[in-house]
Amino acid sequence: MATEYGQGYAHMDRPDFRGTDVEGRRHRLPAGLRAPIEARTWKELGYTLLSLPIGITSFVLAVTMLSLGVGLLITFIGIPVLAAGLACCRGVGALERTRARALLDLEVAPPEPLRPKGGGALALMGATLKSGASWRHVLYSLLLMPWAIFSFVVAVLFWSYGWMMLTYPLWFWLFPMYGGQDGLQLYGDDGHRIYLDNPFEIGITAATGLLVTLATPWILRALTTVDRLLVIGLLGPSRLATRVVELESDRGVVVDTAAADLRRIERDLHDGAQARLVALAMDLGLAKEKLAEDPEAAARMVDEAHGEVKVALQELRDLARGIHPAVLTDRGLDAALSALAARCTVPVQVEVDLASRPAAAIEGIAYFTVSELLQNISKHSRATQGSVDVWRAENRLMLQVTDNGAGGADVTAGSGLAGLAERLDAVDGILVVDSPAGGPTTITAELPWRQS
Repeated sequence: MATEYGQGYAHMDRPDFRGTDVEGRRHRLPAGLRAPIEARTWKELGYTLLSLPIGITSFVLAVTMLSLGVGLLITFIGIPVLAAGLACCRGVGALERTRARALLDLEVAPPEPLRPKGGGALALMGATLKSGASWRHVLYSLLLMPWAIFSFVVAVLFWSYGWMMLTYPLWFWLFPMYGGQDGLQLYGDDGHRIYLDNPFEIGITAATGLLVTLATPWILRALTTVDRLLVIGLLGPSRLATRVVELESDRGVVVDTAAADLRRIERDLHDGAQARLVALAMDLGLAKEKLAEDPEAAARMVDEAHGEVKVALQELRDLARGIHPAVLTDRGLDAALSALAARCTVPVQVEVDLASRPAAAIEGIAYFTVSELLQNISKHSRATQGSVDVWRAENRLMLQVTDNGAGGADVTAGSGLAGLAERLDAVDGILVVDSPAGGPTTITAELPWRQS
């Protein structure tokens, strides 16, 4: 099961232009100072302002349609009215997902589609009424208005007062004179006793406005975080539907992996041990024919056949070890990984700290993961030493393989590491690669424990 991720190492020679001086100058201004003028802040402000009219409209629509539909349920008319109300709320949800994508850069998949049992309007209405996603959209329509009112007031208050106070030195002269005081004045209190008319008071006003203006983007981000949670939690697919999709995808990966392994085993048997055994049978047949005529030649042929038998047996052992090694079943990961390290062309230190054994399937996946990573070290890393560490962290089995090679391994480069990551993901595992150009490389795998 050799992994071919030489492509992952090859990318380290490619030039990287992301660290140019232009990019550095673009972000030289601290994040706190550039936040008020960033596009993200203005988009979040626009999202917050738009939420109020949309929230009021969706609330009125949901309450009206639901009240009318529930009130008419004593007649048949209530059912289509209620279903139409749910459909309208789903339409509001589609609009909100689009708005979140445009202004919050939030990608939310649409909920699971309606699956009416049969055709016709009645089946469609029944599917709409039974859909949990439809009722989540109704809940969103009801919750949006009160939250939109709160976020609208907070955003407008901070935004307007911040910029008004910050720019006060530019427009304070527009105010008329009061109380016979010299100069043009702005009241600083409700009793009209404090006038913001001297340079010190004007400067304090502008400084306060600057602080409010700098704080406003972070307040907007906090407000839109709640909006993000509402959109994700109520307008996206349910956790159960998402999990079903993930399991279907994982099942496909497992099936494809099993099929690929079967093809590899068949190829290895056909091209390796089977071919040698066929040649061995032919050699033994020739030796049998020559046994009476030329015993010495027959003896040489039998000796050559004996050598072929040893090679075929070794190939069969390697093939059996590639399916599931006996040492793993009998003695566990410590002995099995030590045997792997002994066959690696690079000196590898193995440390296994496990008080008990995980499930047999998890042990097998962990073994083959380390096997592929050690083969990668031998073939691609140009390392002089490596290490394998295995330990348990709560209910997870942790594997870490390191080497001091050239680095540059990348799981996104379309290499064998990507396939290994997919295999781990099929059992709720994770593969993390840390391999800067020049090394060292550290690859960490995390698997569920699943006690056997």
